[in-house]
Amino acid sequence: MCVKEGVISAETPPADKEKTVMVMETERQEIVEYGKRISSEGLAKGTAGNISIYDPDTGLMAVSPSGIGYFDTMPEDVVVMTLDGKIVDGARKPSSEYGLHAVIYRIKPEARAVVHTHSKYCTALACMRESLKPYHYVIAAAGTAAVPCAEYATFGTPELAEKVREAMGESRAVLLANHGLVACGADLDGAFSLAVNCEFCAELQWMCECAGENRGVVLSEQEMEAAMERFRSYGQTDNSSSGQTKGY
Repeated sequence: MCVKEGVISAETPPADKEKTVMVMETERQEIVEYGKRISSEGLAKGTAGNISIYDPDTGLMAVSPSGIGYFDTMPEDVVVMTLDGKIVDGARKPSSEYGLHAVIYRIKPEARAVVHTHSKYCTALACMRESLKPYHYVIAAAGTAAVPCAEYATFGTPELAEKVREAMGESRAVLLANHGLVACGADLDGAFSLAVNCEFCAELQWMCECAGENRGVVLSEQEMEAAMERFRSYGQTDNSSSGQTKGY
């Protein structure tokens, strides 16, 4: 029934219009949520940094939009595109670093998410063109004993993506000279956690180096091999071929 001007009628109210299905809706919502976490935890300020999630079954990547603050970003602002740069869904301009994200998915087939930050200590080391050294065993979360620093290239260019391709090697993270950090993971939580732990390690490295020459002691190759072996079974593993842990 419906009511018209106080008269009860047996008319059926018009059906709601069919709801539009948003491509990669869950992933877009997740990017919005983690963008807020990146901002809240000081891993990026303003509109700096970017996030993406990749679906290998469809070949589509959801990536945060360019120039919109994390707390202002809505799921519909997140852009869905192919790794080749073709926009499939979304009216916004994608992050200028979408090519950087795409190259990581190509060289790291196990990766399903990428987080790019401008966190303070990682960026400071990147400005000195230093790699992240194993002052603390948690760096093993990157899958290697050290996180390399890629050579400088202008942000948002194919040249920067190529520098990352050349430098990343077996690591799941890489510093970007005079720029920041990029990290990948088996899911967005894994990529975010790695970025957080890289910043922790970068701060420790900065403090050790500020304490004076030879005050900090890096772990040996053997000690890091033992740590990386422990990481393969520590925490709640994701049962994927990546061997990445959910916690450490």
